[in-house]
Amino acid sequence: MQYREYGKEHAETMLFLHGGGLSWWNYREAAEILQKKYHVILPVLDGHAESDRHFTTIEDNAAEIIAFAEEHCGGRLLLIGGLSLGAQTVLEVLAQKKDIAAHALIESASVIPSKLTSAMIGPAFGSSWGLVQSRTFAKLQFRSLHMKEELFEDYYRDTCRITKEDMIAFMKANTSYGLKDALRETCADVHIYAGEKETSGILRSADQIHACIPGSEKIILPGLYHGEFSINHAEQFAAEVERIVTAQRQ
Repeated sequence: MQYREYGKEHAETMLFLHGGGLSWWNYREAAEILQKKYHVILPVLDGHAESDRHFTTIEDNAAEIIAFAEEHCGGRLLLIGGLSLGAQTVLEVLAQKKDIAAHALIESASVIPSKLTSAMIGPAFGSSWGLVQSRTFAKLQFRSLHMKEELFEDYYRDTCRITKEDMIAFMKANTSYGLKDALRETCADVHIYAGEKETSGILRSADQIHACIPGSEKIILPGLYHGEFSINHAEQFAAEVERIVTAQRQ
């Protein structure tokens, strides 16, 4: 597994998993803030730019994260967080190992499977793959994602480095993922976030996750689109992470 580290001198470790089609830079700005107090690890999910494996399943990615945490972090994290595909992976990590983290942050996760959408992904990319690596098309796609302009070069570079097979695989996994019953047993203090302007599917997913995990917190972020919280508002995101980890200590 490939990853970036910040604040290695600190004992308490946080780990954040980026969204589908992005990479570790999803959390770069937040990590630069949090490294003043915490050891921050930003893994690269399988099938993405700089990864060392092709994407298989969310379940496999979760197992790799658990193995990494056991080898490098003593099997215990202060906080684990993720966006979209990364958030789905976090949910799976919590289901597979209930005591891996004291806190968890779930941003913009989809947990309502759609067989129709999943079935359409392969044919859609098969007929339009050439556009994916077009700079002009990438700019249009980038604007639709509501990310700040200075991230375009990161986005375009790393999108071009993802293979068609990996793109199809992780997008199908993203549209097919559902909650596992074991998630109810997690020991983590779980916080669920969704932007007010997200799709109804993401908002309903936030409700389902909240209902599944006893004692979890659900927060709807006013005026925000998918993924904007961690990507575009790093200072507020880092402040919220600090709130989460310090609340139980007071």
